[in-house]
Amino acid sequence: MVVSLLSSTILPKKIEKRLKEVSENTGVSEEELIVEALSKMFKEPLDPEAKVELHLKLCEKYLSEAEDYMSKKDYIQASEKAWGAAAQIIKALATREGRDLRSHKELHEYLAYTVKKVGDIELRRIWSAAGELHRNFYEALLPPELVNGYFEDVKEFVNKLRKLLQR
Repeated sequence: MVVSLLSSTILPKKIEKRLKEVSENTGVSEEELIVEALSKMFKEPLDPEAKVELHLKLCEKYLSEAEDYMSKKDYIQASEKAWGAAAQIIKALATREGRDLRSHKELHEYLAYTVKKVGDIELRRIWSAAGELHRNFYEALLPPELVNGYFEDVKEFVNKLRKLLQR
């Protein structure tokens, strides 16, 4: 069972800053880093299915947060949350296959592998929509209409990968 941790956790500023830096530099979410640290500290290794569950729960959390930000017309935050959802569903699929993706490059490589494996080139197109949303978080360059469209693409992407997870 995975429970929400970050929203109710208070961290010293130095730790919070370092957590954000490591997350941004590695492409690993803050939640994942906290779970990994706790797992090591408690000497409770995470089994693969627990990791898959974590990625799926984070995907759902980020999708929900993206929807919330979209309703508030905060397209910048919605963009990053949608990207996070897409990244987490890829990580869930990779984890199911025994792979641990630790960088943006590895996300892209695994997606290329998945496209080739399942023969669905549409995955590549809708994954690029997630990438545009990620870029939008840093550059604030997309008009709301494109953010809306790309967000719909991300939801389609998540649904397609969920189906692959159920095989």
